[in-house]
Amino acid sequence: MSLIKVSSTIALTLLGLQMTAHAQSQRREPAAVAAAVKAEAAVRERTNAWTVGLAGGLIEGAPLRLAAEVARVVNEEGKLHVLPIVTRGATENVNALLYLRGVDAAIINTDVLDEYKAQVPFIERRLVYLLNLFPSELHIFVRPEIRSLDDLKDKKVNFNTQGTAAAYSGPLIFSRLGLSVEKMFIPHQLALEQMKRGELSAVVFVTSKPVDAFVKGRWEPGFKFLAVEYDAKFEDYYLPSSIDATDYPSLVQKDERVATIAVPTILAAYNWPQRSERYRRVERLVDHLFSRLDQLQIPGFDPKWKQVNLRANVPSLGRFRPAQEWLDRPQAGTARLSR
Repeated sequence: MSLIKVSSTIALTLLGLQMTAHAQSQRREPAAVAAAVKAEAAVRERTNAWTVGLAGGLIEGAPLRLAAEVARVVNEEGKLHVLPIVTRGATENVNALLYLRGVDAAIINTDVLDEYKAQVPFIERRLVYLLNLFPSELHIFVRPEIRSLDDLKDKKVNFNTQGTAAAYSGPLIFSRLGLSVEKMFIPHQLALEQMKRGELSAVVFVTSKPVDAFVKGRWEPGFKFLAVEYDAKFEDYYLPSSIDATDYPSLVQKDERVATIAVPTILAAYNWPQRSERYRRVERLVDHLFSRLDQLQIPGFDPKWKQVNLRANVPSLGRFRPAQEWLDRPQAGTARLSR
């Protein structure tokens, strides 16, 4: 056989082997791709199976910090993944619960529901609460010449920047009190300086006491807090509270008690249908959070957690059923429910 024929035979044999290998590779490739797609789908399913979207608030605010601390304590690989979400503020988180995809729970102030009564009929049935986080006390801090709430009529009063609790709850409370004032919405740090110069008459804080600005600030005699008595017009969303010398020793006399009201800040959830996937996610959040609350009450976490009582009720809202069932279990009697 000639050399040319031998070479041709070898070439044809190699080409045949290559074509066979390519054909086999083509047959294997779809199977490999399908296996990879299936494996990735399984990872995606595991990752999302127990993810709970928790709407917090403004990036500089306490609600988002509390949401992040919840995630630190309850997250457990393969069992629960709480995802804190930055929003435009705790007072707007009802919108997130009602309409934003991926949001199962949120930190809200109870009186924000007042805004939704007309827009969303039976709003109280659409939401449930998991627990009452802490009260945010109303502080109406005024100049010396202001002696009563009536003295504030038509005066300049600051309610902090838009998106804060004071900016929403403050004007709403003033409306219930029948007080018409010139509303300002600037940072409280600036407002307090203007107040010292007599450029405005009062600042309104809605936050947990004590407030650093009043504890550490230097105030001339006569600067004080005005009393707001709790009565029927506040029963739907608010709780009675007070300010005393233990909160602000330089501003309140030792034997003095200044009546005020408090806005409950709560952890709420959408009222998902029972036994639905989203319902089961929130149920697992309850179990993890309630059983680990004591971990949130140690140094290193926000001191507000020490105020949390799992059994505290919330005006106008029903409790999420699994939360109440957890509290009714025998072990809840020995759990650390409050400090």
